[in-house]
Amino acid sequence: MAPKRFCVVATVVALSAMGLTACGGGDDDGGSDSGGNVSMTLWHNSTTGPGKAFWDKTAADFHTAHPNVTIKVQSVQNEDLDGKLQTSLNSGSAPDLFLQRGGGKMAAMVEAGQLKDITDDITAETKQAVGDAALGTGQVDGKTYAVPVSILPGGFWYSKDIFKKAGVTATPTTMEELSAAATKLKANGTPIALGAKDAWPAAHWFYFFALRNCSKDSLDAAAKDKNFSDPCWTKAGEDLKAFADTQPFNQGFLTTSAQQGAGSSAGLIANYKAGMELMGSWDPGVIAGLTKDKKPLPDLGFFPFPAVSGGQGDPAAIMGGADGYSCSAQAPKECADFLNYIVTKPVQEEYYKAFNSLPINKDAQGAVTEDYLKAVLDAYNKAPYVSQWLDTVYGQNVGNALNVGVVNLLAGKGDVAGIIKAVNDAAKKG
Repeated sequence: MAPKRFCVVATVVALSAMGLTACGGGDDDGGSDSGGNVSMTLWHNSTTGPGKAFWDKTAADFHTAHPNVTIKVQSVQNEDLDGKLQTSLNSGSAPDLFLQRGGGKMAAMVEAGQLKDITDDITAETKQAVGDAALGTGQVDGKTYAVPVSILPGGFWYSKDIFKKAGVTATPTTMEELSAAATKLKANGTPIALGAKDAWPAAHWFYFFALRNCSKDSLDAAAKDKNFSDPCWTKAGEDLKAFADTQPFNQGFLTTSAQQGAGSSAGLIANYKAGMELMGSWDPGVIAGLTKDKKPLPDLGFFPFPAVSGGQGDPAAIMGGADGYSCSAQAPKECADFLNYIVTKPVQEEYYKAFNSLPINKDAQGAVTEDYLKAVLDAYNKAPYVSQWLDTVYGQNVGNALNVGVVNLLAGKGDVAGIIKAVNDAAKKG
């Protein structure tokens, strides 16, 4: 989900029962009226805590600065967002502003004519603050359809106290070292938390094994051709299966959610029930919302996914994303004004505080104080290349097949060949 993904603390929101509509799709309550007033709808995935408060405040502050513009903010539970958004886009009732995953999913929206081309609306200030590389994550064929708000590299989030208690004195840099650490941690409880109920967190494991086993050329070729016949994909699955067979995950991981409640994988980290979790850099904010005092975990640390023996990928490569926001095709011009606004330094500093995640604005990154986020930023800046989450890169059909295939593998209901066949079949369907 990635997240899948830009995933913050979530509770279930029953949108359908509320009869929500969005002004961008021709809702009677939206658009511009004869008096020049503009009403827009914003969908995001922060349904509680500081994240929800951030979007409410940001919309209110924008209204204060632009009294003729009102933004109606709606929270959508993360795992529901993609489906609800696609349904609204297809029906012509999409929100004006919404969380954008990017990659193949965004490209499909562009092809369907569902997104507003905001290329000419991006200000010089935004370009300077964000940079060409980050802005490129919101582009298709050189045109801009989204503005990123956060850097979201993935890796391991761990409890320094639990590691120390188990006698793990250094963070693993190879899979052999990770296996050894998991063995030590198992003597004191659960080594690794995994919320496979939501599918994508389990698939993250395959993604990272693929990042380490496949060369950049192989990853790029698969993104272009949607062909997964390169042996590196099979090796990624075999490596995952071998590691999973050592039983490093929490009991009942197949029915454990990723981010909802104390019993989720993030909750296990938050409450010292597991040593580490493989997740994107939104995880600190999620974990903070699930601690007993609702504060960041004081001993939280980060390390990148380890090197894999025999892998063709660069061991310093990073996987993640740069989640952003798009305007639907029929959104008013003020939509792009809001996108420029949310990447300004003051708003980005507030974003960092609310989500405990790295801001996209380079000047705002100076406000980051946590060692674990500095470690993420260091790994990100040193990376020879960065891959987006694979289910985002390959689009919804292939992504879903990949996620389900990995869960079946971990559940003993499928094999590596089944994963490769499923994604190849999904790619043929488009």
